[in-house]
Amino acid sequence: MQSYRHVWYYHSGILPAMRVPSMLPVTIIFLNGVSSSGKTSIAKILQQTLPEPYLHVQLDSFEAMLPARYDEAGLFDWQALFPKALSGFHHSIAALATAGNNLIVDHVTVYREGWHSSLIECAYLLMPFRAYLIGVHCPLSELQRREQARGDRFIGTAIRQFDHVHRYGVADFNVDTSTTTAEICAEQVQAYVDNHEPSAFQQLRANT
Repeated sequence: MQSYRHVWYYHSGILPAMRVPSMLPVTIIFLNGVSSSGKTSIAKILQQTLPEPYLHVQLDSFEAMLPARYDEAGLFDWQALFPKALSGFHHSIAALATAGNNLIVDHVTVYREGWHSSLIECAYLLMPFRAYLIGVHCPLSELQRREQARGDRFIGTAIRQFDHVHRYGVADFNVDTSTTTAEICAEQVQAYVDNHEPSAFQQLRANT
C-alpha cells in the first residue's frame, strides 16, 4: 500500500488539506509560454520522442469546454467564471498525475490583480510530482506576427499575456522558439529532463 501524507493545496487564498500519494513515479513537463510561442509544437514532438507515453494536457482543449457564447458581452460574469474554470484545469492536471500518468502540460499561466496566480497554484498542486517548469520564450514582435498568420487567435492576445506569463523569472530550463526550431527545443528539453532534477516549482513555493 502506498504511503500518504498531507499536502496543502493552494486555492484562492484557502489551503484545504488533501491526501495524495507522498511521491509518485510520474514526470510532468510543464511548458509555460505566451500564446503562439510554440508550446504545442514542442509538446507534440516530445510525445513522439520520449521513451515513455506522455499525455498532452492543453489549456486550449480545456477552454473548448466553456460555452461557445462565453465571450459575448453580458452573457456571463467572466471575471467570476474564468478563475474557477482555470483552477479546475489545474486540479485536473494533478488528478491525471495522481492516477500515474506522465504529462506534458501546455499552459499560459496568467496573473491578474485580485486573482490567485495560476503558476503559484500549480506549484502547490504539483508538489508530490517530479515536475519540470520549462519557459517557452519568443519576442513580442514575432508572437504578434504568428498571431496574425495563424488566424485562430484573438488579435492582441500575445501583448495582453506577455508581461504576465514569465513574471516570476523562475524556470528549470528555457527555450527560445524565435532562434531555435521546435525540434531542437524538444531535444534540449528532453536532454535536460534526462540529466537534471527539477527545482523551479520548489523555488516558487519557498518564495510565496
